[in-house]
Amino acid sequence: MAEVTIRHEEVALPGIRLHVAQAGQGRPLLLLHGWPEFWLTWEGVMRRLAGRFRLIAPDLRGFGDSDKPDAGPSDRAGAEVHAADMLALLEALGIGRAGVVGHDVGAMVAQAMAQRAPERLSALFFFDCPYPGIGRRWAEPSHLKEIWYQSFHQKDFAAALVGSSREACRLYIGHFLRHWSGGNPRAFDGVLEAWVDNFMKPGNLQGGFNWYISQNAARLAVMRGEAPRPAPIALPTCVRWGDRDPILLAAWMDRMGEYFTALDARPLEGLGHFPHMEDPDRAAGEIAGFFDRAWPEGGSP
Repeated sequence: MAEVTIRHEEVALPGIRLHVAQAGQGRPLLLLHGWPEFWLTWEGVMRRLAGRFRLIAPDLRGFGDSDKPDAGPSDRAGAEVHAADMLALLEALGIGRAGVVGHDVGAMVAQAMAQRAPERLSALFFFDCPYPGIGRRWAEPSHLKEIWYQSFHQKDFAAALVGSSREACRLYIGHFLRHWSGGNPRAFDGVLEAWVDNFMKPGNLQGGFNWYISQNAARLAVMRGEAPRPAPIALPTCVRWGDRDPILLAAWMDRMGEYFTALDARPLEGLGHFPHMEDPDRAAGEIAGFFDRAWPEGGSP
């Protein structure tokens, strides 16, 4: 693999300062992480694609080295807030139009961006994508043992408890990284201490937990089957979903065609919740192949 320089900068936006990692040049791709992640989750993909794309991996507000505007529990960190941040980031970087690669939380942020400003996006690529069509299945009795953390994160003592020691943080964050990496449970072993370093920084646990506080009303509406149905997204959309993901089940892809009208979706055999970490070669190949079809160099989708 060729040597790749990853550049780091702080970008000042209205009301927020974001840390952004960038590499490569060419068609711009915005890489949006999930929880419990930050920009570093994309490093392997960035090193593989830097010869073909300009790769932009921000830490979402509350995560990584980006600002944490709210010191305590907050409901001001939902998908719409992050989407506004990302659109402002593209503006600040002088990017008129970008492709978006989203995973987990990042996939929900990308959907909010597509609803708000589809003209700013060329195409969407999602790994293991939460979307409204999951519906009541989130809360099926057999799945409750997997979603307990989404309620725990809303407790006002949750961040203090998980961050009470480095060992507590390592046990907690490490559980999800191993358990959700169904195709390669050792995928994060080499970077686990970097993950602990990240989440032990002041505000980073609460910053991530605020996503769950902010999304709770929408989450419950989906579980009750009462969520308003958004307009279908017409942008070219590719979904690759690990068939060993225990938290977002690949079977839940079945209704995606109702929400995305130009959809290419299929499971990724043998991978779990973090395809980009479990098998970065395969993940990078899927991303590049899709954008070469949907947004060829020098062309438009």
